[in-house]
Amino acid sequence: AETGSVFMFFLPGDSLLIAIGAMCSTTELIHLHYMCIMLFIASVLGYSVNYYTGRLLGLKYFSQHTRWFKPEYVLKTTQYFEKHGGKTILMARFIPFVRSFAPFAAGSGYMRYPIFMFYNVLGGWIWIALLLGVGYGMGNLLSNFLDYF
Repeated sequence: AETGSVFMFFLPGDSLLIAIGAMCSTTELIHLHYMCIMLFIASVLGYSVNYYTGRLLGLKYFSQHTRWFKPEYVLKTTQYFEKHGGKTILMARFIPFVRSFAPFAAGSGYMRYPIFMFYNVLGGWIWIALLLGVGYGMGNLLSNFLDYF
């Protein structure tokens, strides 16, 4: 939900992934491999939905001259995503709040979809694997520490 909607920026994506990784290390009910695959698919689909939301709605909001939305912003966003779009989509996964807005901006800035999808898949895989791995390692460490007491 966090990656799929520009309005869900307040959800705790990173801490939730770490917590799920820790739970995978301490219980046999949740398997790390299944969670990794499921969360990876959800993150890629979420970014894709958010991209198409920006593609469909972004121009409608930016085409009207208001205090916050100006037509020249679309041109600037398009130029930015032509030059730095891949890096932005990849790195946005690791920055709370930006994670929800980057795919929407990429869609409204008409970033080419194949390039978007390449960095979406790569970023999603790194983000999920890294944070689940950190959580899994921390869960194992805590579990082993508590076994001594």
